[in-house]
Amino acid sequence: MNTYFVHESSYIDGQVEIGDRTKIWHFCHIQSGAVIGADCSLGQNVNISSHVKIGNHVKIQNNVSVYEGVELEDYVFCGPSMVFTNDLTPRSQYPKGSAGYKKTLVKRGATIGANATIVCGITIGEYAMIAAGAVVTKNVEPYALMANVPARRVGWVCVCGAKLQDDLVCPHCHRAYKSVGSNLFQIEE
Repeated sequence: MNTYFVHESSYIDGQVEIGDRTKIWHFCHIQSGAVIGADCSLGQNVNISSHVKIGNHVKIQNNVSVYEGVELEDYVFCGPSMVFTNDLTPRSQYPKGSAGYKKTLVKRGATIGANATIVCGITIGEYAMIAAGAVVTKNVEPYALMANVPARRVGWVCVCGAKLQDDLVCPHCHRAYKSVGSNLFQIEE
């Protein structure tokens, strides 16, 4: 028995796995071999390509295509009209097919803002935040706040999403962090 919701205007290919309580809204297409976890929300006009893996509690806003080679871990947020790529040197005349796609991994809790572009072949670390309109061309550290074109780290963010101040203590939830080299780690209580 299906325990998820699919709007009547959406199309689900065969051999797709969809988790409990997931909602797939208007004009979406889920291609064969895709795996979508539980408690996800896919907004209007979302395309999930073949063999894409999406974790639990993922929110994908309107007009996003998640192309083959992209994996989204649990609690990832994809803002409206953000873009993933999967081929660094595409040519219409010389298609490479899926064997030529570069892998992109978006780790647990990461947020990608509206109209951001994620160039393939990278990893976005846990709880990183990509600003609206940023173009990410290289790996992103956990908790990094990335902005600009090309994106660069402009600060750090808490698990809750608040920007951290210089003391690395969240002004909202009071979690504390420590910096080691170019990485940030949460201090366990």
